[in-house]
Amino acid sequence: MATATRPLDERVRKTGFLRKLLNRPELGAVAGAALVFAFFAVVAGDRGFLTSTGTISYLEVAAQLGILAVPVALLMISGEFDLSVGSMVGAAGVLIAIPIAEFGWPLWAALLLAFAVALVVGFLNGYVVVKTGLPSFIVTLASLFILRGATIGFTRLITGRTQVGGLKSETEGSFLTALFAGEIGGVPVSILWWVGLVALGTWILLRTSFGNWIFGTGGNAVAARNVGVPVNRVKILLFMATAASATLLAAITVLDAGSADVLRGELREFQAIIAAVIGGVLLTGGYGSVIGPMFGALIFGMVSQGIFFTGVNTDWFQVFLGAMLLIAVLVNNFIRQRAARSR
Repeated sequence: MATATRPLDERVRKTGFLRKLLNRPELGAVAGAALVFAFFAVVAGDRGFLTSTGTISYLEVAAQLGILAVPVALLMISGEFDLSVGSMVGAAGVLIAIPIAEFGWPLWAALLLAFAVALVVGFLNGYVVVKTGLPSFIVTLASLFILRGATIGFTRLITGRTQVGGLKSETEGSFLTALFAGEIGGVPVSILWWVGLVALGTWILLRTSFGNWIFGTGGNAVAARNVGVPVNRVKILLFMATAASATLLAAITVLDAGSADVLRGELREFQAIIAAVIGGVLLTGGYGSVIGPMFGALIFGMVSQGIFFTGVNTDWFQVFLGAMLLIAVLVNNFIRQRAARSR
């Protein structure tokens, strides 16, 4: 006797592969990175882009941006922005260089000073945002100018210049120099720092309660607070993380170049946000990943170095970057709408 087949419960209906793929925030960045690589492989493959040296060059550029983009993406997922990270790179670099060059401090002490100041700045940014309710865009824009101005003013006051050099002889051969600016098997450690931060950020987002708090804070802060999420603490810690990542980048660049410049890090805050947006992080918060911004930074590195290998005037790079930002926002908006309809 034939038995009637029960209809599949809507609540346990299987989701198709295509729908799952469209719901991934990093989809656009992965596709974009593949297209950019294919383009430069064809156009500049015989000019050095596909060589090991060419690969290392664009990965190193991507890593320097990606180190910033990881915590910036996490902060954006929580619904906030940090426009002060570029100025923090310059400030932290000077905080490392001046004590060593002018006062004879050991490298470890200068690094501790830079990271301590960065954490204080990040804490103050977050504290002002959560306690006043002011937009983080405004608060950190003010920090951008305060940090840059203070860095220029104090550096000129102490050294009479805006650059601090002569660090190579003081830091060469140090374990800390190798940790931040060395190479392992011909691969700059900045790339390893980048990969490590991406892995850490992905683990936090997907495997920890703190990751759930980040999504909840960005999705609906009031609802998250009502179910016990420490929204203010989450935001403050993420602001501290962005400042710490800027100091990490400062340490890498200062120890690699053997000098610091008060203008180093200029526009990095916008490039990090662009990498995050290209990577599928929504400007409104509550949605995104760390993998996407990694590919956003990779696109930045490939285009930056790819244009160099093609021999095209690098002034056109910013045109491409602006176009990529606009396209990414349109693609992310489409993906968000598809994701919302599939719920």
